[in-house]
Amino acid sequence: MEKSKNYSNLIVWQKVHNLVLDIYRMMKEFPNEEMYGLTSQLKRAAISIPANIAEGFGREGKKDKLRFYNIATGSLNEGDYYLLFSNDLGYMKTTEIKDKIEEIGGMMKSYIKTIRANINY
Repeated sequence: MEKSKNYSNLIVWQKVHNLVLDIYRMMKEFPNEEMYGLTSQLKRAAISIPANIAEGFGREGKKDKLRFYNIATGSLNEGDYYLLFSNDLGYMKTTEIKDKIEEIGGMMKSYIKTIRANINY
């Protein structure tokens, strides 16, 4: 397998980028009173995922890379909760998007595991 030359070539980043686009589109339907609450929090968590993957990709050390990939995974979990909450409030149906989150979470876990296996402590 050829090594990616840019973060945007990573399949996990591409999937996350599309997830963020989906989330932003869906949030246009949220009530205006959520603009500075749930909408803001969900946007911050969502955009943090691909941004941290991109930043981690640019880091030289494996431990440094892992730190950013772990932050991305944490933001993915944070966003997952906000989506669950949004669904429970009736703002959006999240079944399809939560399936994407589960897939991305598995990919991130594998990616982290592979990097961790190649670290010399």
